[in-house]
Amino acid sequence: MLDNLIKPEIQELIQNRKWKDLRDAIEEWPIPEIAELMLSLDKHDRVLFFRTLSRQQEAEVFAYLESDQQNALLKELTDSESKQLLASLAPDDRAAVINELPAELTKQMLNLLSPTDLREVRELLGYPEESVGRLMTPDYVDVRHQWTIRQALEHIRKTARQSETINVVYVTDEKGKLIDVLDIKTFIINDPDKQVKDIMDDVFVSISAYEDREVAVQMFQKYDKIALPVIDSEGVLLGIVTVDDVLDVAEEETTEDFHKGAAVAPLTLGYHGTSILALFSKRIHWLIILVGVNLISSGVIEHFEEVLEAAIALAFFIPLLIDSGGNSGSQSATIMVRAIATGDVKLSEWMRTAGKEIFVGLCLGVAMGLASWLLGLWRGGFEIGIVVGLAMICIVVTANLIGTLLPFILTRLNIDPAVASSPLITTIVDATGLLIYFSIAAAFLDLGL
Repeated sequence: MLDNLIKPEIQELIQNRKWKDLRDAIEEWPIPEIAELMLSLDKHDRVLFFRTLSRQQEAEVFAYLESDQQNALLKELTDSESKQLLASLAPDDRAAVINELPAELTKQMLNLLSPTDLREVRELLGYPEESVGRLMTPDYVDVRHQWTIRQALEHIRKTARQSETINVVYVTDEKGKLIDVLDIKTFIINDPDKQVKDIMDDVFVSISAYEDREVAVQMFQKYDKIALPVIDSEGVLLGIVTVDDVLDVAEEETTEDFHKGAAVAPLTLGYHGTSILALFSKRIHWLIILVGVNLISSGVIEHFEEVLEAAIALAFFIPLLIDSGGNSGSQSATIMVRAIATGDVKLSEWMRTAGKEIFVGLCLGVAMGLASWLLGLWRGGFEIGIVVGLAMICIVVTANLIGTLLPFILTRLNIDPAVASSPLITTIVDATGLLIYFSIAAAFLDLGL
C-alpha cells in the first residue's frame, strides 16, 4: 500500500531531504501511513523527518510505533524533544511507553516528565501488568447529576480538548462515584434547563481497574462500546479505556496464543526486535520438555516389541494412526481453547462439552476407521485391517476427549490453555495412541505380552 502512496514527487522530496516540504505534502495522510513512510527511511533521515512533524502528529505517529521502534527513536532525540513528545502523549500511551523502555532509558524519561505527568504514570504503572488499570486514561469528561444540561454543555466545551473522547459523558456524584453514562447526543437534544438527573436512565456498564485486560476485550465485543468507564472497588470513576487500546490488546493476546499454541514463549518485542539468542531461548525449553514426553512413546514401542516382531505389518500403520490422533486432538483443543477464551464455553460446562465431543469423535473415528480398515486389509490382510480400523476409532475418540478436557484442566490450574494446542496434544496423543494400537493388536491377534 505504501508503495502506491510514494509518488515521484514524494520520492524526490525524500531524495533531496526536503523534510518540511515533505511534511506539508503528506499533511492530509492518515497517521498509520505517515508512520510507515517514516519507517521506510534510514535511521538518520527518520529522526530528521520526525522532528519536522507537528506536535500532534509526533504524538500520534509515536503512539502507532512498536515498542522497539519507540525505544530506538527516543535514543536519537534530545532531552528537550523527548520531554515535549512525552508531554504530548495520552496518559495511557505514556505509561505504556515508560513500561516497555529498558531500565536505564526509563529512569531518564521519568526525569523529563512534569510532576503531574509523573504522578499519572506512577498511578497507571501501580496496577498489575495485565490489568485494565494499565490501559486506562484519566482524560475523560464527567458532569454532576444536579447540574442543568446548560451547565453540563458549558463544562464539556471547556474540558473536551483534554478528553480522549467526548462521544460519551460520565455522570458522577460529589464523591466522584459513577452513577450513569450518557451519549453526548442526549445532552444536545434535551432542554438546556433540565437537570442532568432528569435525562439519566441508570443503565450502564463499567469495569474494575484491577480486572484482566482480556475481560475488557470481551466486554467491548459484548456491549459494542467505544469506551468503558474504569472504577475502583467503591465505584469511584478512575478513568476510561477506549476501544483502540483494547484492539491492540486483542491483537497482542491473539499473537501470544499463536506462539503458545506452537510451544513458543511469547515474543514481547516482535520478531525483528528479538535477537537470535532470545528466539533460541524462547523455543528450546518446550522442545526439550516435548523430547522428554516423547520418550514415553519409545517406551511403549519397546514394551510391545514382541507384537511388532510377530506382525511386522503393524509397523506400516504407526505414522497413520498417531498422526490422525494428533490431528484430531489438535482440532478439538484449538476449538476448545478459543471457545473458553471468548466465553462461548464456561468451565462449568466441561461434562456437557466432553459428552458432545465424544460423540463427534466417534463419528470421526468410524469414518476414518472404515478407510483405515480398507488400507489395512490391502496392506496386511483381514486381521491387520480389523486391528487398524478398531485402533483408529479408539485413538480418534480418545484424542478428541483429551483435546477437549486438557484446556479445561489447564484453565482450572490457572495455566493459559493455549499451551494445550498442537505440540503438547500431539505428543500426549502419540504415546496414548501407540498404547491403544498395540493393546488392540496384542489382544486381537492373541499374541500376549
